[in-house]
Amino acid sequence: MRPGPGEVLHFSEDPAITEFRPHVAATAREAEPYVWAVDAVQAPAYWFPRQCPRALAWVTAATTEADRRAVFGAAPEERVHVIEYGWAERMRTARVYAYRLPADRFVPFGEPVPHAWVARDTVRPLGPAEPVGDLLTLHQGADIQLRFVNDLWTYWDAVTASTLGFSGIRLHNATPR
Repeated sequence: MRPGPGEVLHFSEDPAITEFRPHVAATAREAEPYVWAVDAVQAPAYWFPRQCPRALAWVTAATTEADRRAVFGAAPEERVHVIEYGWAERMRTARVYAYRLPADRFVPFGEPVPHAWVARDTVRPLGPAEPVGDLLTLHQGADIQLRFVNDLWTYWDAVTASTLGFSGIRLHNATPR
């Protein structure tokens, strides 16, 4: 599930949203209210139940061969998503929906590379919510390794100390250290 030309996506487990109003997210570091969305590159980071803690890593131009091998081994994939086993059943059964939103209402957010798109005004979806389908199959079809671990923090600590690109989402929901 990726946006088409002129679109960005918002993922939700609520299939009945008719408009998106700017708000300050409970986990936001910014005080300004936004409507949040993602582009095709960032969409896979949201192929999860909303509250699922996840650590994401990918190969960048700066990634050393040693770090690549340490995380990916001989596998050809260049992106890995890691969650705790405790989320496996929810990952299998969650119903996640994508809302297609007009990209021209949004501006990139994040430095040096944008990781999201934001709007400062209310935005209406271009159509009804679309089920994204099986979350495991989405990962497989995109050649993204999906791993399950007992302790997300061990993996997170290793990835953040490496030369890989990385992102953590909803880490406050992970099993405590």
